[in-house]
Amino acid sequence: MERLKREAAARALEEVRDGMRLGLGTGSTAKHFVDLLGARVRAGLKVVGVPTSETTRHQAEQCGIALTTLDEIDRLDLTIDGADEIDPALNLIKGGGGALLREKIVAAASDRMIVIADQSKWVDTLGRFPLPVEVVPFGLAAIRRAIATAFAECGVSGQIALRKAGDGHVFVTDGGHWILDAHLGQIADVPRLADRLSAIPGVVEHGLFIGLAGMVVLASADGIRVIERR
Repeated sequence: MERLKREAAARALEEVRDGMRLGLGTGSTAKHFVDLLGARVRAGLKVVGVPTSETTRHQAEQCGIALTTLDEIDRLDLTIDGADEIDPALNLIKGGGGALLREKIVAAASDRMIVIADQSKWVDTLGRFPLPVEVVPFGLAAIRRAIATAFAECGVSGQIALRKAGDGHVFVTDGGHWILDAHLGQIADVPRLADRLSAIPGVVEHGLFIGLAGMVVLASADGIRVIERR
């Protein structure tokens, strides 16, 4: 699986040009891309990156990649990131690594987004992977009830679990928020659910990425498949 992820990352790297301003994703597949990008930078490629998490920032610094922020530049040429699920409309579920808020901000500030993944992330309908919903800690029970109501209105249901870190404590995002993971099975109307969740006070962001990915690079045992938005 790691070999497939690295192959997808290598294919996406072919889209990078000298002088580009890049969004650097978070997660196991994006980690391969940052590693490969670092090798190109050490060989003379000139790029500047905006990391989507403190973990990616640390890796990029170790790889010698120059970094900036969205306060210093207004647009990015390209963001390359992974995904937890991808459907045929190139809608995504992201946030398994807990960086969904920064990932969405960076993707939205980019002229183009390329998603890199192994074939297992391609699904007919989103929802098998738990949907992350990033929330403020204050009023958690009320926020959770509002989320459950939104699910019911959109025809989905399932267990909602507060994400825990490896040490058993509550997982805290880079922004100081908590994450509720919703095990929904299938999401019939992705845009409707995204709009409904975004309207809930206390919901900071959700893991439904709609209309952001322009290209998906999928790696499987049969080779690389590139899907572009129509």
